[in-house]
Amino acid sequence: MSFPRPLRRSVSLSPARTLRLVVLGQSAVGKTALTVRFITRRFIGDYDPTLEMIYRHVAVIDGEMVHFEILDTAGQEEDSLQIEEKIKWGDGFAVVYSVTDRCSFDEVMRLCFLINHIHSSPRRSSTSDQPPVVIVANKKDLQFDRMVSTEDGENLSKALKLPFYEISTRDSYEEPVAVFNALYQELMRQGHFSPGSFKRRTVSKLMEKIPKMQASSTSHSAGRSLSFNSFRDYIPE
Repeated sequence: MSFPRPLRRSVSLSPARTLRLVVLGQSAVGKTALTVRFITRRFIGDYDPTLEMIYRHVAVIDGEMVHFEILDTAGQEEDSLQIEEKIKWGDGFAVVYSVTDRCSFDEVMRLCFLINHIHSSPRRSSTSDQPPVVIVANKKDLQFDRMVSTEDGENLSKALKLPFYEISTRDSYEEPVAVFNALYQELMRQGHFSPGSFKRRTVSKLMEKIPKMQASSTSHSAGRSLSFNSFRDYIPE
C-alpha cells in the first residue's frame, strides 16, 4: 500500500482531487492526535478536548495530488442538528474509539447508524454506495489499560461490514496514514469527487463557524500551534 507524503508549502494549493473527511468519536479517544499525526508525522498527546477544527492539507497518493479537508470534531455532547450538519458535510468518515474506554466503543454503532441514515437520501442518489466509513481502535499501545479486545473490534466491524483498524497513533505514523488512505481509495472507487475541480457545496452556518487551518508539516514551532498557521476560509475556485 502506498502512503501519502506531506508536501512543502511552496507546492500549489490547486490539487487535482479534493475530499472532506470527518473524524468522529467520543472525547479523549485521540481524534486530534490521529489527524495531526497524519498531517505532520508528529505525535502530540495533549489537546483542548473542546476545540473543533477543519484542517486543510495537501498530500500525494499514488502520484495524485489530493486536497484534504478534515473535520476534527470535539466529541462533546451535542444536539442532533449539530451532528447531522457535520455528517452531511463529509464525504468519508473515521469513527474512532479508544481500547481503554468501553463507553467510546459502545458509541461506534450509534455513529455509524447516523452516518448511514443521514446519507441515505436523494443527495447521494447517483449511487447505491454508502459513504466510506472506517472503524478505528486507537491507543493499542496502552495494553495494561485495555478494556476493549481486538476481537471485540473485529466482531463489530464484521457486523457493520466496515473496515477495521486497530492502531497506536503514538507509536506509528504509517497506521494513521493507512486509515486516511483507505477512505481516499474508497472515494476514488465510488467516484464521489472529480479530477481537476473543487466541490462547491452549500455550507451551513454551523460549519462556517468552525475555525479552519492550513496545515504545514515543514515549519517548526512548539505548543498548541503544532506548526499550523491560521487560515481564514480559503477555498480555491
